[in-house]
Amino acid sequence: MGGQAKRKSSKSRRKQRGRSGAEDMTGLSAQDRMKIRMQNKARKKTADKYSIHQLLEKTEEYLDNFNFEMAQLFCQRALDLEPENLEILDMMGNICMELGDADKARQVFLKAVELSPDKGHTKYMCLGQIHSKEEALCYFQKGIDLMIRTYQSQAQESGAANFADEMEVTTKDISTAFCSVAEIYLTDLCMEEGAGDKCKDAITKALEYEASSPEALQLMASYLFSMEQPQEGTEYLMKSLASWLPSLQKNEGGAPEADDADIVETTFPPYESRITTAKLLIEAEKFELATEVLEGLLEEDDEVIQVWYLLGWVCYLQAKESDEEEAFKDSARTYLRKAKKLYSKLRCDDAALLEHMEQILTDLGGHEAPEDSDTEDPAVENIEDDFVQSSEDEAMEA
Repeated sequence: MGGQAKRKSSKSRRKQRGRSGAEDMTGLSAQDRMKIRMQNKARKKTADKYSIHQLLEKTEEYLDNFNFEMAQLFCQRALDLEPENLEILDMMGNICMELGDADKARQVFLKAVELSPDKGHTKYMCLGQIHSKEEALCYFQKGIDLMIRTYQSQAQESGAANFADEMEVTTKDISTAFCSVAEIYLTDLCMEEGAGDKCKDAITKALEYEASSPEALQLMASYLFSMEQPQEGTEYLMKSLASWLPSLQKNEGGAPEADDADIVETTFPPYESRITTAKLLIEAEKFELATEVLEGLLEEDDEVIQVWYLLGWVCYLQAKESDEEEAFKDSARTYLRKAKKLYSKLRCDDAALLEHMEQILTDLGGHEAPEDSDTEDPAVENIEDDFVQSSEDEAMEA
């Protein structure tokens, strides 16, 4: 009798859970309820259909094609099967960061820290990127400590026979990590006592590990400009520029070619970093070089307000000291008007930037271009609505 009672009790609990689940969807429309059922069915089908190895292969396949939504779907299925697998946790965290889901990424990486606090630097570097100020510094420092320990261990085991592509940690990795620390002191903690010295120390260490690092050289330039040492700052800036601009110039239009994607990723600074390069070049009054860098950025992406604004600004400055004053003024007007239109289109909220653009345009004089000269085609604006496809449907097809 006791066993039968227990079986009935267990069955009753299952029924209750079923009723509870149904009640959770009572406020939803029939379409939403059907979607949830289909999602659950897709999850079960995917988990039943693929092994862990196959799920990770599918995840990698979608990552290679930059389809992060589908990659996340398959990676989550793998994580459901092995929730404490560090490799899967690391992969899921990076996918979440690519998708801009910082909260989910934080949750995943903290789980990895809990499971393996003293092994694997990547999770700490990612947590440093997610956080700010002192919290970011703590994560970066922990990551750097693990990286240096791993690097020294590699050197002892393999000696001079080590090749960069075979090493878990390279000098470039450590240099980049110290650059991340320096950036914190240049931005979030710039007002802290001793921030300048700590920033310089971090950049110096970055250069000790990778003397030709474009990022570290540029950061030293930024630091020196901020310390009102423009001559020294310009020297570091030109060293940074010399390490990547000639290679970029080989590509037509200044933009990296698709066939060189792997080389470009490791050789050229990121887009945002090159915007900073242009700003520093303008500050150093290297106007032609600044224009060259900005035009290259425009070839890659022509909807970045900062690039159009900086092109307008540099033309405005050149107009003040050139025999072709009117030509530079016309160019400045064109760039700044485009920047203002993008400002409205992208719903930017940088009031200081808008105010500066309007001040320059007022100073330049001349008539404003017609407001509707760059009106967007409604068909283009609504194009996303015609190509919406749920990742769940795609998963079931897979």
